[in-house]
Amino acid sequence: LHREWIVKIPTNVLLFPVLWCYLNTTQRHPSNRSIWSLNGTLIDLGGDYRRHMSGGNLIINRLDRDQDTGIYQCTAFNTWGSVLSRRGSLQFAYLDNFKAQTTRSAVNVREGQGVVLLCGPPMHSGELIFAWIFNEYPHFVQQDSRRFISQETGSLYIAKVEPSDVGNYTCVVNNSITKGKVLSSPTPLVLRNDGAMGEYEPKIEVHFPETVPAAKGSTVKLECFALGNPVPEISWRRTSGVPFPSKVKMKNSNAVLEISNFQQEDTGTYECMAENSRGKNAARGRISFHAKPHWLQTMIDGALSIEENLFWECKANGKPKPSYSWLKNGNNLITEVCTVYGASALNLSDAGMYQCVAENKHGIIYSSAELMVLASPPSFSKNPLKALLKARSGTEVALECKPQASPRAISLWKKGNDILQRNERISLYPNGTLKIANVTRRDAGSYTCIAKNQFGTASTTGKLLITEPTRITQRPTNMEIIVGESIVLPCQITSDPALDVSFSWAFNGQLIDFHGDIDHFDRVGGVKTADVTGDLMIRNIQLNHGGKYVCVINTDVETLSASAILVVKGPPGPPDAVAVEEITDSTAQLSWSPGRDNGSPITGYIIQARTPFTVGWQAVDTVPEVINGNTLTATVVGLNAWVEYEFRVVARNGVGVGEPSPASAKTRTEDAMPDTAPTDVGGGGGTKSELVITWEPVPEELQNGEGFGYIIAFRPLGAVTWTRAVISTPGVAQYIFRNDTIPPFSPFHVKVGAYNNRGEGPFSSIATVFSAEEGNGSQWDQTFFYCGGATLNSNDEISWFGCPPPPSRLHQRNYDTKPDTVGKVRISGNYSAVNVTGLKANTQYYLAVCAFNTAGTGPQSTPINATTKKPPPSQPPLNVEWTLIGSLLTLHWDPVAAMETEAEVIGYLVSLMSLWKQFKQKRSETFQQAITQLHVKSRHFSFPLLLGTNNCIDSLPMTYPLLPNLSFSCSTLS
Repeated sequence: LHREWIVKIPTNVLLFPVLWCYLNTTQRHPSNRSIWSLNGTLIDLGGDYRRHMSGGNLIINRLDRDQDTGIYQCTAFNTWGSVLSRRGSLQFAYLDNFKAQTTRSAVNVREGQGVVLLCGPPMHSGELIFAWIFNEYPHFVQQDSRRFISQETGSLYIAKVEPSDVGNYTCVVNNSITKGKVLSSPTPLVLRNDGAMGEYEPKIEVHFPETVPAAKGSTVKLECFALGNPVPEISWRRTSGVPFPSKVKMKNSNAVLEISNFQQEDTGTYECMAENSRGKNAARGRISFHAKPHWLQTMIDGALSIEENLFWECKANGKPKPSYSWLKNGNNLITEVCTVYGASALNLSDAGMYQCVAENKHGIIYSSAELMVLASPPSFSKNPLKALLKARSGTEVALECKPQASPRAISLWKKGNDILQRNERISLYPNGTLKIANVTRRDAGSYTCIAKNQFGTASTTGKLLITEPTRITQRPTNMEIIVGESIVLPCQITSDPALDVSFSWAFNGQLIDFHGDIDHFDRVGGVKTADVTGDLMIRNIQLNHGGKYVCVINTDVETLSASAILVVKGPPGPPDAVAVEEITDSTAQLSWSPGRDNGSPITGYIIQARTPFTVGWQAVDTVPEVINGNTLTATVVGLNAWVEYEFRVVARNGVGVGEPSPASAKTRTEDAMPDTAPTDVGGGGGTKSELVITWEPVPEELQNGEGFGYIIAFRPLGAVTWTRAVISTPGVAQYIFRNDTIPPFSPFHVKVGAYNNRGEGPFSSIATVFSAEEGNGSQWDQTFFYCGGATLNSNDEISWFGCPPPPSRLHQRNYDTKPDTVGKVRISGNYSAVNVTGLKANTQYYLAVCAFNTAGTGPQSTPINATTKKPPPSQPPLNVEWTLIGSLLTLHWDPVAAMETEAEVIGYLVSLMSLWKQFKQKRSETFQQAITQLHVKSRHFSFPLLLGTNNCIDSLPMTYPLLPNLSFSCSTLS
């Protein structure tokens, strides 16, 4: 049997018609068979009509309690041997009736006395459940602190009898397996008439044994109940003082202590205490832990040669400690009862199936193994010598002779035809190994191992080749390199030509995967005469490439290595933990922690700031002005008041500038009085009696606080007292002062200042601004239009006579033409003509001209009307054809019909042009008909196409096939 064939049946069987005996294996040999025994006696199935076998299982029909109850065991066997299953118990659950009787004797008690009513269950098998009926069904006795039904004995306990307890009591017994139920005869409880019983101390009537065995993982129940007057109270504790875990439950008014999932730590002495006003009493008992055996060490299959020694050991744990026995093919071996079994000088009869059995009173377990005893001649089919074995000169060589043989073979070594003997360099070992120390080229040759036992002889031969040592001619050296550069780490050797050489590289203890990281690592080199190279190229080096690189050279006979440390330097890493320690209206005290220096010491820091008003990050001024690499605090100066700032720090070293730190938390500077005055103060213009003052508003980032506004101060030129006005809107850029007493075009001194909630800031420099001018009331003398004809084109000139000379204070003259519904053309300066473009063709327009200055716009001239011309025909001549007779070229085309909205067709323009660029002669003709004859004297004359007017539409240029250098086009005239 195979060692994994574990035979099992249920350990306890109740009313099961089939006992299973199955082999736990993936293979079932046809010769596998099973037999069964009952109570140690082989079951004879020959004449048994109720029991039969099926696939090793025992099937029992019409179970009989008297014939089938007992201990069953299955034995499985085949040609290799036999093994026993574990034992299984077959029991029958039943519940007999109570013995026939009329009535039970009455129980007489006094009021206040305790009483016990016995149940006396009948013969049974299987767990019972007890209950009591009071007087008649279905009035069951309810358990409380005064009444208790023991599930161990079935008796009813009443701690203190009361008059209401008088009546008949019937014990009800239920079998939890068969579900059967039987009732006892009633037991009358009668109250005596000699008076009530006085108080007395508790008397424990229900208590658990002094020793209670409990299996691991089981549920343990302890019962404790006392009689007494007054009714006693029950409590529990462990004498060790250890509190109960949460899994311990109290039930039935503390009369039952239940411990679920019992473990080793739950063992100990438990105490039940019953107490009333008259005294107390206690009961104690110890719960002991027990467990079925389980294996710590099992047997394994053995395949040993004849005459070898056998040693097996098995170990099991259990509570109590298990005992051991040994079986061979299901039969007990006469051996010392211990965990070890051994046999010396095995022979073929020792082969078979063996079992180690561990048993205590709670269970039994089996461990099975197969012993094979082998006898065979030597064979090198699985372990021949290598056909070619290479060894480096000066080293030790070991040649192993490992034939398969039973019993073990005797080995003999030969070199060529000479038998080898032991000497100071040659060692021959009992296991057949040959060792040669400090080999030289003279040791090269053919070696043969000959193995022999009583069953035969075998040999194996191999060749030994001695090579010269491999030497590293160029090693990698420690280097420092900058991020982004590329290097080659050399690794070159000189080796024996007979050796196979391979290179590998390790980085920080891990082999480099040249296929997985082709972006950075690559092998370079090859074989050059006797030199072999395995150089490593590292491209675009990054910071994580710094570390230890090892070149590993593997040959057939040895392994060499060379290492180097590569230090990669790069710009510093980002600083961290940038914080604003203190802030004023113009300064901020910062602190930070350094980042990684990435191989090059940090030489300095740069601080950058960002506000909602800046574009990106900008460098700021600091104290100290230059921050060295050992400084981790600095003061930023020159900040604007009442502005929200973010700061970050950038480190630099000898390699470059690193990544910036994360931004600090947003922090607002304190507010302050404005320190920036409005700029670009000026003004002028407006209407009569107005002084218009303008300025460039102060940006929000320079307003320095809340409540920002402007103070406007002005005075007439030569006056001393300033007139002030206040504007509280920060975005306003103009102030208009109105007063009828202001003379036109009068000069004023003007200045503008700023203020906020903290106070007033500086004023701008004084500027001179003129009040508004007087309006221009002159009307144009005459407006006329020059169009080159009777009507306007879409792009024509409008002319007029100028206004009379203005008063001397008017310093500028402007003119304005105002088509009422189309738009206007505004020009500055004293002009008398303007080109109006973008007009529609064939459309009547009304035009007028007026003048304007800073005081406003004057009256218009008398409007005149003019009509623009119609556009030329929109379609070119079509179907242009030609004929050439001698030097006479005749053209034909379809006439063009103008649309109603287009100008009338008055003729056609034919233009010819030579394609030869070196000739400059040209010619064009105009015709009123659609047939045209042109006399071409020379192919070298060119007739250029006349284009550029708005009065014709050209056809596409055409080229005559026989005159490849001549093209012409036809246009319509209107």
